[in-house]
Amino acid sequence: MSGNGLLESQTAVVVGGSSGFGRGVVRALARRKARVVAVARDPGRLRALAEETGAVQEVADFSDAGAAGRLLQEYRPNLLVLCAGVSPLLRPIHLHTWETFAEAWEVDTKGTFVWLRDALLLPLSPGSHVIATSSAAALNGSPLSGAYAGAKRTNWFLAEYAAAEAARLELGIRIHCLIPTLSPETRIGRAATEAYADRAGVDIDSYLRKVGPASTPEAFGDAVLHLYESPEKWPRVAYRLSGDGLSEIAQS
Repeated sequence: MSGNGLLESQTAVVVGGSSGFGRGVVRALARRKARVVAVARDPGRLRALAEETGAVQEVADFSDAGAAGRLLQEYRPNLLVLCAGVSPLLRPIHLHTWETFAEAWEVDTKGTFVWLRDALLLPLSPGSHVIATSSAAALNGSPLSGAYAGAKRTNWFLAEYAAAEAARLELGIRIHCLIPTLSPETRIGRAATEAYADRAGVDIDSYLRKVGPASTPEAFGDAVLHLYESPEKWPRVAYRLSGDGLSEIAQS
């Protein structure tokens, strides 16, 4: 995809930027010469990313409401991408405790809530753009991942709620939700692929052929660029992302 210069010198904050889909976003934005702020918990991964891309490093927890408010106030991003999330404990429902089952609510959903809330409360400047992350698990379920599927579906709802409030308040903030398919190229996706292939009694390649074209960190980064730079995409909140690219999905 060739750039049109819209992101050059713009400020982007990528939460969960040190690995997986978030790392793909940071790399894509750096190629477009955006000023990128990568937020993550692991200082070592952030340093390595900064050396590679020139990203500004911010060590913070996704679900920390104080960190969300502080970083949005400090950087006032033109683009905010929420990619962070927990790596769920992969086991059937009866082998979970409530605490392990509910972990995705406390990280993925709480984090998405606090960042969207602060983006509206600040508020971000008119013309700014927020992209939250859900999962194909929100459509299909994920029986080995505790509350992960439900938490990701709630992320999708939260993006729709926030988009509606931004419109009602005439804030001029664009809000979207990307719903990627399973990706064996991320740590979470690889673990889930192995677990579900084992549950189905097939090898990993056979399982991946069954579930269809996988998304990748690079494709996720490209999808963020495309949403930011394509006004014809802005009216819809949710888009599915697979190895075949972005596709429309019915809004709830």
